[in-house]
Amino acid sequence: MKRTLTAIGLTLIAVSAVILIMNIRGDTQNESKDASPHSQMPLRANEKKGTRSPLLQWSMEEKVSQTLYIGIQGLTLSNQEKEMISQEKVGGVILLGRNVESAPQLQNLVDSIRQANANNPIPLFLGVDEEGGRVSRIPDNAIMNLPASKKIGDTMDAELAQKTGRLLAEKVKAFGFNMNFAPVLDIVNNPNNQVIGDRSFGETPERVNNLGIPAMQAIQAERVIPVVKHFPGHGNTSVDSHYDLPVVDQSIEELQDFEWVPFETAVEQGTDAIMTAHILFPELDQKYPATLSKTIITGILREQLDFNGLVITDDMAMGAISNNYGTSEAAVLSIQAGADMVLLTDTSQFENVKDSLMKAVRDGQIPESQLNTSIKRILQKKENYKLSETYEDTADISQLNKQIEEVWNQIQ
Repeated sequence: MKRTLTAIGLTLIAVSAVILIMNIRGDTQNESKDASPHSQMPLRANEKKGTRSPLLQWSMEEKVSQTLYIGIQGLTLSNQEKEMISQEKVGGVILLGRNVESAPQLQNLVDSIRQANANNPIPLFLGVDEEGGRVSRIPDNAIMNLPASKKIGDTMDAELAQKTGRLLAEKVKAFGFNMNFAPVLDIVNNPNNQVIGDRSFGETPERVNNLGIPAMQAIQAERVIPVVKHFPGHGNTSVDSHYDLPVVDQSIEELQDFEWVPFETAVEQGTDAIMTAHILFPELDQKYPATLSKTIITGILREQLDFNGLVITDDMAMGAISNNYGTSEAAVLSIQAGADMVLLTDTSQFENVKDSLMKAVRDGQIPESQLNTSIKRILQKKENYKLSETYEDTADISQLNKQIEEVWNQIQ
């Protein structure tokens, strides 16, 4: 599958993006949580250096759109979806199983998404769930599927986990993705937990730590952004958050000593992004699930665990949220709570969500300084990984499949 994607003007756009993002190279990890709303924002492509007036560089709409990580509905990009990318300038696009039919179709879809963003100076996050096992989006008649994480965990072989992580990254890169919503760092300690099950590396913090962290680091090493999930832990549930809201009645001490351990290690080891769980933890927050909880996202993840990377919500279309909260209300609550990006695969709600977020900023429910900090995190991550709408696919598919087959042989 050796081919190079090109598009008229993309090289110039990539250069413009670098110029834009260089303006936020300052160390955001040391930035005060009460940063001034006059924090500098990136230049637009048509602005001259030295002529900027800080808050006038991006409109409120542009800032809010960067926090939206959208899905698409079918196998091709609709005109409305093209507009969300090209005109609304969303921050990212995720593809789900419903968007994949075959390898050529998937490649064409990814190409069309990149092309839709070609004239925008900020590249997209292009995400996918490629965990191996039953959560795999890349067609296995093109590139073989990898074993489920539990099978890797059962070997207790950190080198094998690292190899698996590398191969997952190579798989998604072959189709032009730059972000993988993996690995799962949940500890599956409930035998009735079907939604996580074999997606977890194991039943103990030690096993998930020893296998999950090397997988994460291997994905990073391949210049793909891993998103570890689902904080503060989805392993002790019997309810599937795709359909309803799970409740976990664990004490703070139990969570600290068990569920949080892999996430804390991931933070210490420099994880780039964490996905939140749509789960209610009454001992932490009696009112809101983790995705909407300031106590959990800001108080625990940001302040207690000292995480200053990207926080991305799980999908707002899932039943745990959509059946209990309005999508727009949930989006506002999640950003208020400290999330940087809202995952929104039901794009029929796009305008309502965007408008609600803009209103919340205008009304002071979301401080503009907080929004600016999220934008800086998003842009810094895109700069760190040198994202671009051009990419060179140099994947050797036969060699990749051979290495995946070796992994399968190792777990036999």
